[in-house]
Amino acid sequence: MKKRWTKALIGSLIAAAMIVTTSCGKSAGQLSDEAAARAKDEGQEYHYIDDNAIALSGEAASNETATAAQKALNLVNEERESNGLTDLTWNTGLEQAAAVRAKECTQSFSHTRPDGSDWWTINSDLMYGENLAYNYEDPQALVDAWMASPAHRANILNGEYVTIGMAACPDKSGDWYWAQEFGY
Repeated sequence: MKKRWTKALIGSLIAAAMIVTTSCGKSAGQLSDEAAARAKDEGQEYHYIDDNAIALSGEAASNETATAAQKALNLVNEERESNGLTDLTWNTGLEQAAAVRAKECTQSFSHTRPDGSDWWTINSDLMYGENLAYNYEDPQALVDAWMASPAHRANILNGEYVTIGMAACPDKSGDWYWAQEFGY
């Protein structure tokens, strides 16, 4: 993974970790009331792109999960419209990042990546909000669960976000792990 480190960056990462890095409890069919977000200007001096993870992101997608992600996008945009917000636009970079995060969540269901780095380090130029979910195959049930959670709902209804990417990755037992990534 490519990382560029400076003293200022290390301090920023420590502060960011205290503010935005949370762990979700892994319980089938239930979501923790936690979501992740970072400020628009946070980390702008530094750019992270995890090229190795992005290269592997295509492995997580299937026709079934891609179709489900598109249905979930439509439902998210319906929620935004009913709250007076504009539709989110699909972003393939965020879709790739979401595919990486969904696959990583099969190993460690957390807003912290399995290697211990922050969730947004897959592509720091694009990733500003993240919602995760576990054990939802039906897009309607997925979006309903996110909307029932104040923190996840806040990410979906954040009027500053204009782009989105989503992906689902089934684990070996067939349980689906979702990542929803938001951008400006």
